[in-house]
Amino acid sequence: MPGFVYKAIGPDGKEKKGSIQAASSEQAIMRIKGDGLIPVEVAPENVLNKDISISIGGGKITSRDYCVFCRQMLAILSAGVSIINALQMLSEQTENVPLKKGIAKLADEVGKGETLSNAMRKQPKIFPSIFVNLVEAGEATGTLEVSFERMALQFEKDNQLQQVVKKAVTYPIIVGVVAVGVIFAMMTFVIPTFMGMFADMDVEMPAITQFVISMSDFFVAYWWMILIVVVAAVFLIKAYAKTISGRVLFGMLKIKLPVIKNVQVKSASAKFARTLSTLLRAGVPMMQALEITANTVEDNIHFQRAILSARDQVSNGSSLEKPIKMCGLFPPMVEHMISIGEETGNLEDMLENVAEYYEEEVTTATEQMMAVLEPMMILILALIVGVIILAILQPMMSLYDAVGAM
Repeated sequence: MPGFVYKAIGPDGKEKKGSIQAASSEQAIMRIKGDGLIPVEVAPENVLNKDISISIGGGKITSRDYCVFCRQMLAILSAGVSIINALQMLSEQTENVPLKKGIAKLADEVGKGETLSNAMRKQPKIFPSIFVNLVEAGEATGTLEVSFERMALQFEKDNQLQQVVKKAVTYPIIVGVVAVGVIFAMMTFVIPTFMGMFADMDVEMPAITQFVISMSDFFVAYWWMILIVVVAAVFLIKAYAKTISGRVLFGMLKIKLPVIKNVQVKSASAKFARTLSTLLRAGVPMMQALEITANTVEDNIHFQRAILSARDQVSNGSSLEKPIKMCGLFPPMVEHMISIGEETGNLEDMLENVAEYYEEEVTTATEQMMAVLEPMMILILALIVGVIILAILQPMMSLYDAVGAM
């Protein structure tokens, strides 16, 4: 969901600045007014105006941080401690700096008479919408401890999925960095040393050696330019990946490339089923639950759009199974289990079963992907190094033949 930065006038007459997540600028203005503020300026969030305070001095808030917070809140509230005291205690012992500050603000707001859910709603950068809605449902039904228990499980499973996927991409990245380092070292130091041996000798250089020498000369002369181009390329690709067209392109690659397709589809299916089951079980209305669920799969815009489209069709009277099937992104099992759940009135349990199944499948798919990537990366590295070694050995062999013929 896009972000907007705003300037507004508070009830005390002072100017306030902040950011908010909304589907459109009109919705952003409505939400700002709903917080008792008078909007003065609302603009789409971009690299220049983005609020980066969340990443200063404490890093990004991870699913593990949220899981620990929920577990601690559950334990403290179950012991009979009041919400204000619980928040004050956690604000002192939480290690993540942005979350620590967010909890401290919660304690201040709740101390002024705000409900916990409304206090969280004022900090959308710290507490995502799933937090707000589950806490709100818990407050309405008097089952706040149950809400925190469900959120702890939700973020725990989410963290496990993230760790599995992170493990899958770490190895190729390390091998790629090592490969680039080896090639750079050989081109700038090893090749010039060896080729200097043949400079004063009447040895005809093979075509492959000439090519490697030319590449080596380029590396030595323009290494700084290569470094700038690589850094600029990484920066531009990351910036492009955050645009709508970039998210569409990279999202499509994730679900089309055979090597990573299974991990992406199964991971998105598990996250979709787990989040929707958690929200529905807490009593969150279907339309709102689907919108929140769409935000949790924002790493792939195609799944996000499919879930938002499902929300629109369900609001017009369609079953959930129909749009999920029509989008063609989810595996058949997801469609069938949703259909069974809707027919039996047991959708939450069916979705939870789907989540558990695909959470296990993500691990299997990751292991299969690693089994393909590991030899592929080693083969590519061996091929590149082999070409360089061949370029060195060929003139050496020619030299030995020439000496032996004397």
